[in-house]
Amino acid sequence: MLRSLFLALLLVTTATVAKTKNDGSQIQPDNYYPRVKMETTMGDFVVELYRRKAPITVNNFLRYVSDKSYDGTIFHRVVPGFVVQGGGYTPEYEERPTYDPIYNESGNGLKNSLYTVAMARENDPHTATRQFFFNMNDNPSLDPGRNWGYTVFGMIIEGEEVVENMMTVPREYQIALGEPNAPLEPIILKKVTVLPPL
Repeated sequence: MLRSLFLALLLVTTATVAKTKNDGSQIQPDNYYPRVKMETTMGDFVVELYRRKAPITVNNFLRYVSDKSYDGTIFHRVVPGFVVQGGGYTPEYEERPTYDPIYNESGNGLKNSLYTVAMARENDPHTATRQFFFNMNDNPSLDPGRNWGYTVFGMIIEGEEVVENMMTVPREYQIALGEPNAPLEPIILKKVTVLPPL
């Protein structure tokens, strides 16, 4: 009887570990504020992630980073004074694969203020997967109110000028994406790296 119980517990534990192995929670699990370095064709910057306030969102983001899935993607939407969005497409405008959508954590108390990073989504509040955007202004219209908002999960802490410069590039309507604010020359996110804990 005890042996059967032990085996059952072992199987449950093994299944739990296997299930959570690649959900991002295993990356610096004791660090509530992991940092990532983003290397782009316009320069590099550092983003601090707020795992304490948005654990599902941060772990999801770190999962894509761990897979090197953001490497070689583009910032496909640049709206001056509003947002710089990326993480979903290759320079050829091919959509990158996604994990399942995540739960919307926009009610975490964080605001869509200047230089914060938030998850892009469709109209349904729980449809965020891999695309993210940087707020290039204070954007209270994106915060939750009567409706769900857009989940803020970090902030640029070094190199803000790099993202500011992205807003100055020439833009065009990109037919492949149906996007009126696509950079004329692709801005490539060459590499995203998790930095050592402070």
